[in-house]
Amino acid sequence: MFDKETYDKLMKELPSYKVITPSIVADRLKVNGSLARQAIKELASKGLIRAIAVHSAQSVYTRSKEETKDAAPAAAGEKKAPKKGAAKKAAAATTEEAAE
Repeated sequence: MFDKETYDKLMKELPSYKVITPSIVADRLKVNGSLARQAIKELASKGLIRAIAVHSAQSVYTRSKEETKDAAPAAAGEKKAPKKGAAKKAAAATTEEAAE
């Protein structure tokens, strides 16, 4: 269905998009809507993307969980900033313990 260049772009770039719809695929790959839907079905069957909402009028997909798991170990090494109010809660808990 696709020429080599378009197919390579489809397989390389499309699974990295955060939100994938037929209209986004059609716009970015410069193909018509029916080819965009077929491309999405192929990627979903290979497990590269997963469905969020499938409706007769519009379907929405996103990256697969395997790809997000690959990104998680890289982010796990980074320290997260404490939540707002966490310091106040910790201080209140220590003052309550000291009062007892």
